[in-house]
Amino acid sequence: MFSSALHSIGAERRAMLFQLARYAFAGFAITLAVAASYWAISEYLSVDPMISLTIVFLFFSAVSYVAHGAFSFRDHGARDRHHARMGRFLAVNILGFLVNQGFIWTLVKQLHGPTWWPTIPMIFVTPLLTFWLHRRFVYS
Repeated sequence: MFSSALHSIGAERRAMLFQLARYAFAGFAITLAVAASYWAISEYLSVDPMISLTIVFLFFSAVSYVAHGAFSFRDHGARDRHHARMGRFLAVNILGFLVNQGFIWTLVKQLHGPTWWPTIPMIFVTPLLTFWLHRRFVYS
């Protein structure tokens, strides 16, 4: 049943669904690590939340580039011109970083909420945006 449903949706859509599944798997692990690291550094090391996210972003951008290139989008797009892909990857990740900083600024700095509040949209909003941008502009 599942197999026949996959065949009926077309090769391009099927490839995108598998990419989405791989991205979800790798991205979920990375996203959880980012959110947990951000929160732990803010909460237990008393680092300003926006600085904490900056530290975490720098480390996990490299992890994310390798994981998504080798795993999530392994069969999608050309694999030449690494410098161009890396530039687009950084642009997408910086946009995701700015979105997450916006969550921190709004929820922690402006609304004076706890440092864990931004982890909710970091996990459920930002990955949807970055998946679409990675698929469309980075690994196309």
